[in-house]
Order: sequence, then C-alpha cells, then structure tokens
Amino acid sequence: MFTRIFGKPRQEANALTTLDKLNETLEMLEKKEKVLLKKASGEVEKAKEFTRAKNKKAAIQCLKRKRLYEQQVEQLGNFQLRIHDQMIMLEGAKATTETVDALRTGAAAMKAMQKAVNIDDVDKTMDEINEQTENMKQIQEALSTPIGSAADFDEDELEAELEELEEAELEEQLLQPATTTPAASVHVPAGRQPTRPLPQKRTAEEEEFAALQAEMAL
Repeated sequence: MFTRIFGKPRQEANALTTLDKLNETLEMLEKKEKVLLKKASGEVEKAKEFTRAKNKKAAIQCLKRKRLYEQQVEQLGNFQLRIHDQMIMLEGAKATTETVDALRTGAAAMKAMQKAVNIDDVDKTMDEINEQTENMKQIQEALSTPIGSAADFDEDELEAELEELEEAELEEQLLQPATTTPAASVHVPAGRQPTRPLPQKRTAEEEEFAALQAEMAL
C-alpha cells in the first residue's frame, strides 16, 4: 500500500534527479535576470545621454527597451517563484517518503522480534526459572536440617541450660575471696630489726573485684 501511494525506490531517485534539474533551471533564470537588469540599466544610461544631446526620439526608444527588459525580469521572477514552490513540494514529499519507509522498517523489525519471542515462550521460561528456584530452596533447607542425634535436641532446653551455666559462673566469681600472694620469708641477721615487707601491688582485676565486694557489703 505504501509503495502504491509514495512510489518505489526508483521513483524516489527520479525525484532527486528532478530536484537537481530544478536547481539548475533556477540558477539559469537567476543569471538571465541579472543580465536583463544590467541591460535595463544600460538603456537608462543611454536615455540620459540622448536627453543631454536633445535627441528625444532616441531617448524614448531606450526607455521602451528598458520597459521590455523589466517585463522579462518580472516574468523570470514568476518562473523562479513557481520553481521554488515545486522544489518545496518535492522536498516535502521526499521527507514524507523517507519517514514512512523508516516507520515501515521499524514495524517489520518489531514484527520479526515478536515472532522470535512470543508471550507463551516468555511464560514458559519464567515458570521454569521459578521451579528451579524453588527446587534449589528445598535443597538448601534439606542440607541445613540437623540429622542423627542432633535432630532430637530441644533448642529451648539448650538455651535454658546455657543461661543456668552463665548464672552459676557469675555467682562463683562474686563469692570467691580475694587472693593475695603470701609474703616470702626473709632471713634477718641477729641484732637487726626486720624490715616491714613491701605491700604487694594488686592487679587491675583484683582491684575491680575488691570494689565489687565493698559495694555488696553496703
């Protein structure tokens, strides 16, 4: 249908040839117009010279020829206007043809892609992907499920037992008395007074425990 309306590629080539021909004709008319205008201007100058020479008849003849040249210039202007109009129409038709051809090509490409991938294939592919995903999920759950004796353990009981162990450990730490390193025996020679042993420096952990005991005493 589009070929019947807008023509075949050969007709499009003919349109381009026609545009070139119109351009050439337009250039020819413009050159001829310039020549006629120059001739009309020359007749005016001749008329002035004959007027100065008091040759009225010759001056009038020059003006008549000038009028004829001007009429031809006007006629050439009309020709140029028609050619411009024809060129605009052909260029518009060419643009329309190219646009329709591009749209036709795009529609054909879209149709080919739709044939290659239809909606049924897409639905089938998505179903397969969902099925494989579900199967993989089940496999991972099966691998992470405890087996053997570990499967019989009660998680709640294990959590309760762990809490009891933590509480017992804390109580044992609170009730344990502070330990000090016994002072080493020092041999004192006869006649000399024993010097007082230097107090042992407590560690940071012992100081923290002593402070905790003092708070509990309060």
